[in-house]
Amino acid sequence: MEEKVVYFEKVGKENTETTLKLALERAKARGIKKVVLASTLGDTARLAAQLWKNEGIKLIVVPHQYGFSGMVFDPDLKKELEKQGHVVHYGTMLFHTDKFYGVDTPTIMANLLRTFCQGMKVCVEIILMAADAGHVEIGEKVVIVAGSGRGADTAVVAAASTSTHLFDLHIEEIICKPLQTKQGLLPPPPPGQGKPPAYPKP
Repeated sequence: MEEKVVYFEKVGKENTETTLKLALERAKARGIKKVVLASTLGDTARLAAQLWKNEGIKLIVVPHQYGFSGMVFDPDLKKELEKQGHVVHYGTMLFHTDKFYGVDTPTIMANLLRTFCQGMKVCVEIILMAADAGHVEIGEKVVIVAGSGRGADTAVVAAASTSTHLFDLHIEEIICKPLQTKQGLLPPPPPGQGKPPAYPKP
């Protein structure tokens, strides 16, 4: 099996429209009708709802949980999306529970996923949150869209699962992602330090 993966040279919201276009193409190709989408303030959710208006896609929009930051999802947009048949779900952000439970496992998982990119960490987190709330079923195929801060730059196809059945979650296809991780590209080494040491010949 061969499939195209798109890699963005830069992270961020400038990739949002392309990411949504690619996500829709893959959803249609796979017969998927649900897209789980991260949207902090609502800009990405608003654009997705506009672009996919007549495509038969149901959005499960996952903003930040209440109290996580000063950024709040547009309440008027929440009402409008729900009128259109979409869902806006606020839930516990599972990779931010270390202070509550006193264990490092959520942070370790988040950091491991960030080695792919920040958006991959968010994709895994929000599909677990959506499944925990019953918006998707264990084993249900969905497209997940997330980003690095604002906007969208990462999309995958996954078989969903809940946080209590983590090993039933499968990322099946990467649709697009940025080349950079959350930390960004490493700066070039200082002059004279970018080559391996020269060992004397025997």
